[in-house]
Amino acid sequence: MAGATGIVFRFALNLDLMLLFGTPAFVLYALPPRSLGAVPEESGRILPLRWLVLVGAGLGLALSALGIVILAAAMSGVASTAVDWATVRMVITGTATGTAWLVRMSALLLIMGLATTRDVERGLMPIVLAAAVALASMAWLGHGVMDDGRTGAIHLTADIAHLLAAGGWVGALAGLLMLQARADSSVLVLRALICFGTAGSIIVALIVSSGLVNAWLLVGPAKIWSLATTLYGQLLLLKLALFVAMLGIAATNRFRLTPALDAAMTNDASDAACRALQRSITVETGCAVSILALVAWLGTLAPPASTM
Repeated sequence: MAGATGIVFRFALNLDLMLLFGTPAFVLYALPPRSLGAVPEESGRILPLRWLVLVGAGLGLALSALGIVILAAAMSGVASTAVDWATVRMVITGTATGTAWLVRMSALLLIMGLATTRDVERGLMPIVLAAAVALASMAWLGHGVMDDGRTGAIHLTADIAHLLAAGGWVGALAGLLMLQARADSSVLVLRALICFGTAGSIIVALIVSSGLVNAWLLVGPAKIWSLATTLYGQLLLLKLALFVAMLGIAATNRFRLTPALDAAMTNDASDAACRALQRSITVETGCAVSILALVAWLGTLAPPASTM
């Protein structure tokens, strides 16, 4: 799945599925009712969860349907508008990527059913689990499928961990930005950030550890020093620079801006602290979106480990 169409597709589907998984997960661990203090609302009512879940699952279904056509066209060497159903069916039934596609579509349909027949705010766990399955299926669209045996299993596991951790981070950023849009955002944002502290540390640890595994398998120690001489390496180095920037911003949020907001709340002077935190989270979100765009581009290029 190469070219601009493949890049746009990967970016859009990755972003959609990360939000579908990460934002409801953020509500589960960062906005439980016991964390809300004086806020008289239930945690789920704070964000428009039903709308977010339905739109996310519906968009995921549409993008996945388009994606299998794009993939079939790329495999048969024809334009997407010229691919026939027999080729699409062969990709779905005869490849591991097709099996992953069926799993993703099933998970997204389950989410649609759950969101339309149940109280989303009170039944988030099944939706989060199904969204995790849908997001994990994206590993079969990446470089993790290029290895066999034990190496292939390790690579796919690292890819899945990377996807889920990234989805948790992206969803948390989206949730925080939506909270900050509320008139009563100060208390909500502070409680969410305090609850997010432990989850954030786990997310960073997963991203770093799985990223190191992927770097070893995709680049290899022998080609690390020549990364800057290839397009793949240049994009990877830019991605790493943006990730380091995100780590710095996240650390600033946790250890400086969040305590500043907490202190300002006691003095009824939280507006300036909220604005500073909002600017920081907006920049962090911009870095995250840029990284997803780079990941989509990298997914269309041959990694150094696959070339002689």
